[in-house]
Amino acid sequence: MTFSQGIESTSPEPIHQPRVPMTDRQIAGKDLRTIVPRSAHAKWQPAADRPDPIALLEQSSQGRIQSLIPIRYGRMLRSPFAFLRGSASIMAADLATTPSTGLRVQACGDAHLLNFGGYATPERNLVFGLNDFDETLPAPWEWDVKRLATSIVVAGRDMKLSADDCREIAYAGIRSYRENMSRYAQKTVLEVWYSRIDISILLELTNGSRHHKHVQRHMEKARTRTSHSVFPKLTQVVDGERRIIDNPPLIYHLPPHDSLEAEVREVMEHYRHSVRDDLHVLLDRYRLADIAIKVVGVGSVGTRCAIALLMAGENDPLFLQIKEARPSVLEPYAGKSVYQNHGQRVVAGQRLMQAASDMFLGWAQSDQNYDFYIRQLRDMKISVDLDKLSRSTFLAYSQLCGWALSRAHARSGDAAMITGYIGKSDVFEKAIADFAVAYADQTEQDYQSFVDAVKWGRLPVLTEEILGR
Repeated sequence: MTFSQGIESTSPEPIHQPRVPMTDRQIAGKDLRTIVPRSAHAKWQPAADRPDPIALLEQSSQGRIQSLIPIRYGRMLRSPFAFLRGSASIMAADLATTPSTGLRVQACGDAHLLNFGGYATPERNLVFGLNDFDETLPAPWEWDVKRLATSIVVAGRDMKLSADDCREIAYAGIRSYRENMSRYAQKTVLEVWYSRIDISILLELTNGSRHHKHVQRHMEKARTRTSHSVFPKLTQVVDGERRIIDNPPLIYHLPPHDSLEAEVREVMEHYRHSVRDDLHVLLDRYRLADIAIKVVGVGSVGTRCAIALLMAGENDPLFLQIKEARPSVLEPYAGKSVYQNHGQRVVAGQRLMQAASDMFLGWAQSDQNYDFYIRQLRDMKISVDLDKLSRSTFLAYSQLCGWALSRAHARSGDAAMITGYIGKSDVFEKAIADFAVAYADQTEQDYQSFVDAVKWGRLPVLTEEILGR
């Protein structure tokens, strides 16, 4: 395979760590530079036969709940960064045409800035890492790196940072990836596996800045963001029973005999078969009290997503999110998943990439053959509001994301070979920063095409302003 071909679309092979000395693997990684020069990653040139990005968006909307698609497009209309978040399928098609070393990891598939954040471990500790795995699949490690760097530049432009600042911060994020991947290459397998990024690192990164107290308050608030804390906000008593509060079209109940309502209830029944035996004991303490459709995210809008209220007592709730799992956007280019159920693909990828995962994670398939995964709703989640970050804090956050991505890749991929290829100089991060700037330009062009398609009536839109929110 030459570097101009990208990754071939074949069935994925299992990801194994070669049983050869680390030094030999580093040398092997360095040898890959003769096939794929590091500087080759800098170039972005759309292919002459590049698919129409709007057609790819329309294709990705097929099979979704049609009444919600205008909300998806409305959220993407907010900015080029929102568009980037909602158009992973477009960038996946483009990344497949870029240089690849052929080294594979369990890729996130959608590693933009806002798919990182804080979350709770089963031990109720807060850690930082990737937190969205809808597109996860074994694939070239470079694809995640390029999407992260591009998201930094596009977000920086939205924040009105200078062109130099955007490129410098993307460079710093990828340098963090390189330096931390080198550290993981020196560790034992178990050290890598046990490693985690404690959320307190955010306090260290903002120490001395005006954002320090804000981050501290945000962390303290996150520890209270549990099923019990959202219970009075999301529910009310109706005819003596707790029910989820409707907030249409973002949260709403379906008619009792609606096929989707029945489908979600089937999924909840099948879900039990995917969790550990000890979780059966825990789940048996609860009864299913209510189910409602809940619109989430940007790229996920229109997929079959719901929340379930389970009750173990009058004031003892558990909220679970039931989310449709569709084929990964990487699948046409990296090969099909080894899992028949895409919910299982998501759960397996999440468990492989995260330091610790939600103990309620599970999957199921409905009788209508739709795949789903299930997790807790809002369990001590922390997300970053990019609009409130200063340049220096945005720089630190980007470096943290680069670190978290390297940790996730090191668990499934060969850190020594990747390190050998990247090397100790800054050739690689310079190339990726150049790519990020070029692809950010492409994203803005695609965004303008998207705006035009909305203006011409090709795509239906319902914005938050129209909804009154």
